[in-house]
Amino acid sequence: GETARCFRDFRYRTRKSWSCERRVIGKAEYLPGKANPRFVVTNLSTRDADAQHLYEDLYCARGEMENRIKEQQLGLFADRTSSATLRANQLRLYFSSFAYVLLHGLRRLGLTGTAFAKAQSTTIRLKLLKIGARLRLTARKVWLSFSEAYSYASDIAQILANLKQHPAWSPPG
Repeated sequence: GETARCFRDFRYRTRKSWSCERRVIGKAEYLPGKANPRFVVTNLSTRDADAQHLYEDLYCARGEMENRIKEQQLGLFADRTSSATLRANQLRLYFSSFAYVLLHGLRRLGLTGTAFAKAQSTTIRLKLLKIGARLRLTARKVWLSFSEAYSYASDIAQILANLKQHPAWSPPG
């Protein structure tokens, strides 16, 4: 009834589609209520990586990278390359990449300790950035006035406090 997992590697060859025998990493995992098996085909030898290391550190890291690419495409509109010229499409991709780097920095420095610490860029954009607020500048302060109905005002205060702990970068002098 508890979570259990083990890793094994073995050699396998299909009857028709593979020209040679290949190494397969098998993960047998049981989660409460269901089995969760996974298989990865690799050309890395057992000397390069044991089964658990290959699955957890290499294969899962690649999956996480694929998730970040998908997050940029869908959440920050990197898939919108419908302009007539290559340069315009490239500029759109630059803007999307720059936005991703800024959101990643915000997530790393400002969102720690909040409910948004592991939020995807779409959630951050919709709940924290795409809001209505009154901005008032004085000589000494910047005032943000939110609607009383805005449910994330305390999170914004925590995020601003987190960001204050990290001084702004100044160029070398």
